[in-house]
Amino acid sequence: MSTEYLDRQKHLATARESIHDPYPSLVKRTHTIAELLLSFTTEPEIMRTIVGRVRSIRSHGGSTFLDVFDATGKVQCYLKEDIVGPSVYASLVSVIDESDFLEVSGLPTTTKRGERTVLAQQVRLITKTLRPLPNEWYGFNNVEDRFRKRYLDLLVNPDVRTRFDLRSTMITAIRRFFDERNFTEVSTPTLQPIYGGGFARPFKTHHNALDQDMYLCISNEMYLKRLIVGGYENVYEIYKVFRNEGIDHDHNPEFTMLEAQMAYRDYWFGMDIIEEVFEYVVTKLYNKTDVTYQDTILSFARPWKRMSMVESIIKLTGIDPSQWDTLKCAQGEASKILSNPKATNTLQTLTSIGEIIALVFEECIEETLIQPTIIYNYPTEVSPLAKKCSDDPRFTQRFEYFVMGSELGNNYTELNDPEDLKKRFINEKDREKSGFDEAHQTDTDYIEAIEYGFPPTCGLAIGIDRMAMMLTNATSIKEVIFFPTLKTQPHPASPLSKGEGGKSL
Repeated sequence: MSTEYLDRQKHLATARESIHDPYPSLVKRTHTIAELLLSFTTEPEIMRTIVGRVRSIRSHGGSTFLDVFDATGKVQCYLKEDIVGPSVYASLVSVIDESDFLEVSGLPTTTKRGERTVLAQQVRLITKTLRPLPNEWYGFNNVEDRFRKRYLDLLVNPDVRTRFDLRSTMITAIRRFFDERNFTEVSTPTLQPIYGGGFARPFKTHHNALDQDMYLCISNEMYLKRLIVGGYENVYEIYKVFRNEGIDHDHNPEFTMLEAQMAYRDYWFGMDIIEEVFEYVVTKLYNKTDVTYQDTILSFARPWKRMSMVESIIKLTGIDPSQWDTLKCAQGEASKILSNPKATNTLQTLTSIGEIIALVFEECIEETLIQPTIIYNYPTEVSPLAKKCSDDPRFTQRFEYFVMGSELGNNYTELNDPEDLKKRFINEKDREKSGFDEAHQTDTDYIEAIEYGFPPTCGLAIGIDRMAMMLTNATSIKEVIFFPTLKTQPHPASPLSKGEGGKSL
């Protein structure tokens, strides 16, 4: 163990013996630091009591200056031996270290340099720390350490706290948007007997009491649609999603989604709602509709650019996939476009034209969609829960929207024909047998539910974390998730991580 760690343990033992319980359950607080600073010029003779963490200590003979901060701000506290008394002063300065929590009662004053300061009359140690915060001068910049020790990241890097505060404001604005439009917020199961509502590998567990396998939800969509069958017309949920998939800059196995269902609406109305909610949220955050992301100005003002999937491929490649009439033709034309060897290999395993169209779009078009863009009319083969287009049943009334080449949500007019849905589930089983391990599972209970009557409905989805990335200028999804999924590492033998340090009295 480090010398400093051992010194702090000694200070803790001294505090227990000579002062009081260094971990009291109740503290006195009359003002937050922000409130204290606002009230500085009023009633200077009235005692104020603040609580907070010590960030720095500067001692000069019988005087000690402490910078104390809480969630609202920072203030300097002035501890004088001749005010608190020699014995109390000696006892305090012998045990207080940087990062300790104090309760300070005193009078507001201003130093000769004009710094607002609390002239301490009473000081109480309320939490003794055994580890110092990372040194403020050197910072806390190791990416791996920042994600593993988010609590330190929040304390040392102000921009991190600001980003998460913006994320919180963003979610509040989303809720307000849907609440103002008379949506009902609901809660659906996280543990599900059948996973569905998306293409993903699930996390599997076993329920001992029921003696059956269960899955962490990959989507709540199937349950929200059951509520529409049950008579609700507009519902939404902000919930956790779990997908047993890879990890990269915009994927985390556990993430947050908003899902909404709107009865008597179709995907054209859904496109309008998506544009409206983004414009609404961005305006609430920044009082404008533009956001700068990685030196690119993104405009979320309505209307957004909209293209069908086929139109987007034609625009970029000059090839019209709607003219592909056989699987062989589609594979041949797609091979002229695809340059990624992995995608070329995948191409040979696909069994339908629709899957090939979707592959070409994902490989060649997605990354070019920088400004907010809606892509609609997805192939039927890759859209098992979406209603077919009446003018061309090869495609469905499904749309996704993209920003900076990243998909932020999947939406569609819901398939409410139970006979058609049964056929789609059969097709999904065939895809699963051919090696597609993310195929949609057959949910017979859901089929029974919509046989009771599922009105025309539009479903919406927003990837909350990816939205937060775009709106807070984060390059990794880990930057907008408090505790991202990381591989467990053995705990270091030393109690102090490399780079941590602090100054003790």
